[in-house]
Amino acid sequence: MPIRRHRRFYYPIDWRELSQQIRFVRAKGRCEGCLRPHGQTVVHLGDGRWWDAEALAWRNGKGRVLQALAPLTCETVVQRTKVALATAHLDHDPGNNHPANLKAFCQRCHMLHDKPEHLRQRDLTYKKRRALGDLFSGRYD
Repeated sequence: MPIRRHRRFYYPIDWRELSQQIRFVRAKGRCEGCLRPHGQTVVHLGDGRWWDAEALAWRNGKGRVLQALAPLTCETVVQRTKVALATAHLDHDPGNNHPANLKAFCQRCHMLHDKPEHLRQRDLTYKKRRALGDLFSGRYD
């Protein structure tokens, strides 16, 4: 995942090598959340369940093999997604690059991990907009 230009200075100079070490050496090219393989297109049902072609089994959103899957019907929507691994900071601090604080996540797991942080940032943005409105337009009714 590319780093935005204005946040570049938060990351160490060797971030690319560190990220590759985490994603491809430690995690062996698979998501550490759900075991999806990097660079491959996977078939999934949209709720976290996906088909692991190597194991010939359905897996859930945590990477565990599903023993029984409800039969798929004509109405079942099956989607395809190309998996791209990214290295995530577990504490959301780009300055903390200890290997125990880094994990290789696919897009889905990374978004699920970052959801509370995204909601916090959204709340801050709404509060800033409201404060600017109060400052220049008067209080809201």
